[in-house]
Amino acid sequence: MALERCDVEKIAHLARLGLNDADLPRTIEALNSILGLVDQMQAVDTRGIEPLAHPLEASQRLRADQVTERNQRDAYQAIAPAVENGLYLVPKVIE
Repeated sequence: MALERCDVEKIAHLARLGLNDADLPRTIEALNSILGLVDQMQAVDTRGIEPLAHPLEASQRLRADQVTERNQRDAYQAIAPAVENGLYLVPKVIE
C-alpha cells in the first residue's frame, strides 16, 4: 500500500501537523518506506512459531528477599516536627 500526496495531507491535517510543500515529498517517501517494511514483515510465514513473552526468553536473576537494614523509623521520627501513631504530620496545604 503506497500513500499518495492527498493521503499524507489528510493524515497531517488529522494529526494537526503543519507540513509545508517542501516537506511533503520526504514525508511521503518515509511513510511509504515504513509501510513497505510492515508489508515485508507481514509476508513472513510464521505458522508453527510460538509467540514469545520476551525476545530473549531469559529468566531474570533476582536477589534473595531478605531484610538488609534495621528499622530506624523511631530514630527518624524523633527529629520530625510532628508525628502521630507512627505517621508524619504535615500542614494542610489544600483548602
